[in-house]
Amino acid sequence: MKTFCRTVTGGYAALCVLCLANNAGAADLVSPVTPDLKPVVTEQGWTFSVAPYFWAAGLSGDVGQFGLPTVEVDSDFGDILKNLDFAAMAVIEARYDRYSIFGDLQYVKISAGNGTPRGILADSVDLTSQTFSGLGGVGYSVLQSDAGRLDVVGAMRVWSAHTDLDFHGGVLDGRSASDGKTWVDGLVGIRANYSLTPEVYVTGWGMVGAGAANVDWDVAAALGYRFNDRFSAVAGYRALGVNYDNDGFVFDVVQQGPIIGLIMRF
Repeated sequence: MKTFCRTVTGGYAALCVLCLANNAGAADLVSPVTPDLKPVVTEQGWTFSVAPYFWAAGLSGDVGQFGLPTVEVDSDFGDILKNLDFAAMAVIEARYDRYSIFGDLQYVKISAGNGTPRGILADSVDLTSQTFSGLGGVGYSVLQSDAGRLDVVGAMRVWSAHTDLDFHGGVLDGRSASDGKTWVDGLVGIRANYSLTPEVYVTGWGMVGAGAANVDWDVAAALGYRFNDRFSAVAGYRALGVNYDNDGFVFDVVQQGPIIGLIMRF
C-alpha cells in the first residue's frame, strides 16, 4: 500500500507543480499576483492581460488518503512528468488605474499503474489523480510611479483534489475506490514590479492565509523582458505550500521549482 500512496502523492505533485496538478493552485510567469508586468504608467480605461505559464515544480511533504497512514513524499519534477496526462495553467487580470482583478487557474491530470506484492488482493492497481486550483482576488496600488508599483492584494483560493483507484485481478478484481476533497482558503499579501531598463524588469509576490487549510502560502521572484507593448516573457522561481488535514485526508506539502510564462496584454 505504501507504493500506492506514493503514486497518489506524485499525482498531487504534478498537479500543483504544473499547476498544483496538487498544487495547488501555480503559479501566477506569471502568477495570479503579477500577470501585468509593464512599467507603471497610469492609463485611461481598463487594460487586460492573459498569461499561460508552466511551473516545473517538485513536491515534498506528507500525504494521506483512503484511510491509509500518512506517507512522506519527496518527488522532483522528472518523477511527476513521467505520469502526466494533461496540464493547463493560465493567469488573467483586468486593471483600472490603481485597481486590479486577477485570477489564476490550474488543472492537472496524472495516471499510473503498479503491480501489487504477491497479487492476492489484486494483481495491479491503476491510479488516476485530478487536481484543480483556482485563485481569484483584487488588488490596489499603494505606491506607483513610471518605474514600478507596489500592490496590496486579497484573494480566495479553491482547491479540489480527487483520486481514483481501479483494481485488476485477485480478490478485488473489478473493484474501484475514490477519495477527494474540496476546500477554500483566504489569502492576503503584496505584489510588486520594478523596471531596470525599458525592456527588463523584476517582479515578485507573496501571499499567506488560511481557511479550511491550516495555512496556505505562495511566494515568487522573477525576471521579465518586454518584447513590445503587448508581449513580454518572465522566468523565475516559485514556492507554494498548503497544510490541509480533514477526516483522514492529509495534504501537507510544499511545491517549488522554476516557472516561465508568456504575457499577452491588450
